[in-house]
Amino acid sequence: MNTYMNITRLKAPVALLAILALALLPTIAAAHGGEEHVIGTVTQVSDTSVTVKTTAGKTVSVGFDGKTTYARADQPIQKTDIKVGDRIVIHAVEVNEKLVAHTVQIGGAGTKQAVKH
Repeated sequence: MNTYMNITRLKAPVALLAILALALLPTIAAAHGGEEHVIGTVTQVSDTSVTVKTTAGKTVSVGFDGKTTYARADQPIQKTDIKVGDRIVIHAVEVNEKLVAHTVQIGGAGTKQAVKH
């Protein structure tokens, strides 16, 4: 009987925690303002876009615009510093059914350097 009472006492706090988590989920999901994350390795780069083989094995093309920012290890870089083989994290938005990069962060090719989100 003692075990039953302990389980019953836990139900209310667990239920409250579950309700709170569900209530906060939309706030957490909108934390990046609806941006999509493209994470992987650069397979092609041009003046207007980059093609990435994602960690899921998909090939994704992401365009650049005048507002796109570029960084390596939190230091600003130029778009021309992006090379095939670079590990990359892109935060992008969909514009006219195409992804356009908001921020581009790169790491060294073949390194285990962490790239911040």
